[in-house]
Amino acid sequence: MLERALDSRKGKEADSLMPTRSDANLSPPSQPVVFCDFDGTITQVDVTDQILSQFAHPSWQEIEQEWVRGVIGSRECLERQLALVEASPEELDALIDAVLVDPGFLSFYRFLKRRAIPLYVVSDGFDYVIRRVLRRSGVDGDLQNGKHLFSSALHVEGRRLRPSFPCLPAPCVHGCATCKAGIIRRVAPGQHPVIFIGDGLSDRFALESANLVFAKRQLLAFCREKGISCHSFETFRDIEAALKGELGPPSSAQDDGRA
Repeated sequence: MLERALDSRKGKEADSLMPTRSDANLSPPSQPVVFCDFDGTITQVDVTDQILSQFAHPSWQEIEQEWVRGVIGSRECLERQLALVEASPEELDALIDAVLVDPGFLSFYRFLKRRAIPLYVVSDGFDYVIRRVLRRSGVDGDLQNGKHLFSSALHVEGRRLRPSFPCLPAPCVHGCATCKAGIIRRVAPGQHPVIFIGDGLSDRFALESANLVFAKRQLLAFCREKGISCHSFETFRDIEAALKGELGPPSSAQDDGRA
């Protein structure tokens, strides 16, 4: 279970950026890699919740509570909730195009790109939404073209939305729409530290595969309740500043003045 996997991560909120589980046997930092949630983390709101609030039958909230209580996984939750949505493509796009991203995200994205630190988005949310928001925000490369994006898929069929779940590297014991822990283990074997950034309960299972966690909102509350070491943040500016302090000045090839 998650609690057993995280036993070695327990403690107060981290004061240092050094990896905080029992890392005495791990090798020194080599190639950092960052995995980041999307809804409510990169964006200022949960876009899926916005879609449901505006276009779904109100009973979507009852299904949400089943997921919060652990009765169902996020995959079943999204399948049942999306069946309640009715919206035209134009209505959907207008909602997505009004979504604001974290004011520090683009700077953080460019900072990682200059430092040649890979960034992956892992999300229960939908590729259609994520790629549209990222494109509008100025993100390019492997994140925009989908190579570094692991999420649920969304198919718009008239006024109906049909989800599918392509990112299941193995059966997920938690019933997740996107098995974040499994993806992290598959994509970044041997890389250190593995940095995870998230905000919600759907991120809690990813913690077992991360060395360094930045958390806010529900994920931060979960970490504090379980005694899991993490770093709180408000915006990506906080994370960028923290990592700059830990990584030190860039090399000449990673000049921070470059776009």
